[in-house]
Amino acid sequence: MLSPKVLIPFMLTGTIWGSTWFVITGQISDVPAAWGVFYRFMLATPALFVLAVVMGNRLKLNRPEHMLALGVGIAQFSGNFLLVYHAESHITSGIVAVMFALLMVPNAIFAKVFIGEKVQGGFIGGSLVAIAGVGMLLVHEWNAAPLGGNVGLGIVLAIGGMLAASIANVVQANPTGRGVPMVSFLAWAMVYGTAFDLVYALVTVGPPQVPSAWQFWAGTAYLAIIGSVVTFPLHYNLVREIGAGRTAYNGIVTVCVAMGLSTLFEGFEWDALSAGGMGLALLGMGLALRSKQKKK
Repeated sequence: MLSPKVLIPFMLTGTIWGSTWFVITGQISDVPAAWGVFYRFMLATPALFVLAVVMGNRLKLNRPEHMLALGVGIAQFSGNFLLVYHAESHITSGIVAVMFALLMVPNAIFAKVFIGEKVQGGFIGGSLVAIAGVGMLLVHEWNAAPLGGNVGLGIVLAIGGMLAASIANVVQANPTGRGVPMVSFLAWAMVYGTAFDLVYALVTVGPPQVPSAWQFWAGTAYLAIIGSVVTFPLHYNLVREIGAGRTAYNGIVTVCVAMGLSTLFEGFEWDALSAGGMGLALLGMGLALRSKQKKK
């Protein structure tokens, strides 16, 4: 049974992130994905440093800590988000969210490799059920794609983003990462990630494109403050508290919120295949969440 200290951030991050998948679709309709990612973290980075100062966290990192922040920043705040934003140009936001609910699979594998977390059979069995359900949803998405739609590319991009996020999740939980206050570590990681995002946008897209619509900036502020500054410290603390594999299962909440919004606003249409896939995915996630991961 999860304690309130774990359950509250577990549910909160899942609910907020469930809404961010849909908000992203509005961002990439106004600017290229690369600039959308940069604007998000351009706003989030200083806010995260302010939060670190308010909390009294040390801001100075030593060389190994900076190197770890660099790796996590590029994986999480560049690779992950750039790939996800591009993926949502090809498949609906709810489907991307469902795919990311499978984050527990690479999380568990990488956690075993890097930090010695042992995965039990129940976790593996539940994961296989969830994967089967997500596969059914992807078949539905493929069949429903408009002529010329590149669902396959969207799936590949989403998988790439998921792997980048998983690497960041697990690597930051090593002894070096645990020695740094969480908010300070994420602030520096975001600095490095945002710098990479800027270079990537300039090289691949060209000069900045600055939307004038207030809706774009309101969405960007929501993604930056609520979807990043509030949630990432909570999320990474959960990784340290209950392990990377189990933390990934706040994806149950995320999926429910994201698919609800996708149904209401993106025209996602349910049929027997998609409903069955959703049911299997949620069942598998629940089964795996009940299993425990133990340190060797």
